[in-house]
Amino acid sequence: MSQKLFVGNLAYTVTDDELKEHFAQAGEVVSARVITDRETNRSRGFGFVEFADDATAKKAMTELQDSEISGRAINIDEAKPSQR
Repeated sequence: MSQKLFVGNLAYTVTDDELKEHFAQAGEVVSARVITDRETNRSRGFGFVEFADDATAKKAMTELQDSEISGRAINIDEAKPSQR
């Protein structure tokens, strides 16, 4: 079963590809997406990374917590189900 992680404190310049590349250090990334504002198309400073399995996601949380992307230390947590 896939596991999705929330990634916070992203620099506004970080792209989906940069996010995916950074998390690929921990294992196979299924998807990586930086969330953008609908009106301005500007990053909202957070995103989601999905891994194929729980073990790889936990490894990413342990190894990459507080690591830097584009000069900012990121925060990682398990993604919560959407409330929509």
